[in-house]
Amino acid sequence: MAELHDLTALEQGEAVRRREVSPVELVDHYLARVERLSDEVGAFVTITDDLARKQALLAESRAGQGGPLFGVPTAVKDLNLTAGVRTTFGSAVMSDYVPQVSDEVVLRMEDAGTISLGKTSTPEFGSPCYTEPDVAPPSRTPYDLSRMAGGSSGGAGAAVAAGLVPVAQGSDGGGSIRIPASCCGLVGFKPSRGRVSGSPMYGDPVGLGIAGPLARTVRDAAAFLDVIAGPAVGDPFWAAPLPGDETYLDWCDRAPGRLRVARFADPVIADAHVHPEVLRAYDDASRLLEALGHDVEDVDVPLPPDATRVFETCWAVLTALSAAPPGREHELRPLTRWLGDLGRKVSGPEFGLALGELRRIAARALTRLAPYDAVLTPTLAQPPLPVGALRDDADPAKDFQNQKEFTPWTSAWNVTGMPAVSLPLHVTPDGLPVGVMLAARPGQDHVLFALAAQVEEAVPWLDRHPPCW
Repeated sequence: MAELHDLTALEQGEAVRRREVSPVELVDHYLARVERLSDEVGAFVTITDDLARKQALLAESRAGQGGPLFGVPTAVKDLNLTAGVRTTFGSAVMSDYVPQVSDEVVLRMEDAGTISLGKTSTPEFGSPCYTEPDVAPPSRTPYDLSRMAGGSSGGAGAAVAAGLVPVAQGSDGGGSIRIPASCCGLVGFKPSRGRVSGSPMYGDPVGLGIAGPLARTVRDAAAFLDVIAGPAVGDPFWAAPLPGDETYLDWCDRAPGRLRVARFADPVIADAHVHPEVLRAYDDASRLLEALGHDVEDVDVPLPPDATRVFETCWAVLTALSAAPPGREHELRPLTRWLGDLGRKVSGPEFGLALGELRRIAARALTRLAPYDAVLTPTLAQPPLPVGALRDDADPAKDFQNQKEFTPWTSAWNVTGMPAVSLPLHVTPDGLPVGVMLAARPGQDHVLFALAAQVEEAVPWLDRHPPCW
């Protein structure tokens, strides 16, 4: 007999609506798994079991009235404010912080009736692409506990892959949803710029970061985006909504038609070494898209070499904005201090020039890709690496370079604002997941879901599980 965690998030929501299972049963089932496995895979930094059970009891009386994910357990990344719940931002200097307000994305999750089990681990202020915070155990891929889950939504990736929640909220400023998706064998969807509100903190004036889902299936990811999508008053970026009553979940049932797909595997980061299994996954995905009737064409890397330098300037400024409490800057991790120091050396005019140049780089890339409906690349340059392989506390500059070489494609779509998804299409001979990435034109999240769902139908992966499942 199937366990509750074998069901997809949508199947669980349907079971709640039919009163075949209760939100309390779901919450209790997942909390038992969290208690047993969370520290092992480095999933949660804060577990809100009492609050989750209270929310589940309240949901009992409204079962059958909510949307597709009503009563379904989930989790919030520890970068996002949750009123009354400890929110550490992955930093020891914030380990006792309890916000009084919630981010808009958290409020929308609550309004949809999802039930958060707590806060998932993230590295300090979400900066690295690995998740090894001082406030919690390192996040590990459940497929090999000696290897990383990626970051910065590493705890969310570990939680979903290990069956601790069926779907989780992440955020992505340079790949932070898609990186753990690749490392953990999941679907990780970064929406178009402006698709999901960053209210009320607006900590990213550049427009790189956005919240999105990590899930086991494309349909679960689409249903989650339906929950969190939409602007709030004052948002600096805004993406046009779907017309009428259309949903992203609806688009998963629509044939995408014959699409023109660009592809490139040359790294945007020139020094990156690409693993043969990554190239095998990329080539297999190219052939799959052709077999599905799409036109796949090779293109040159659409971003210029200096894009990395400009991106790094903006990233350093954003890190500097993630200020520690006065007098405690020395307690930050070496990488955070190094990036923050670089950011504070950037003057206002210099930042303005960098931001303008980043916009021009994005415009040129979008112009080059305008003839194409989608773009195919690898997600990462390597399968998941051993925990600690990228980190270098003695040399933060080397640490940062290691990360760039591990993630030489993901940040391109943060720069352009395009929606992008990592799909778990490949497994190495030793059982490690490898993701392949698809992107679409800005605002065409629905087209990307239709294409991704078509790919999943052709090559399903739902029955692939890690040993701890």
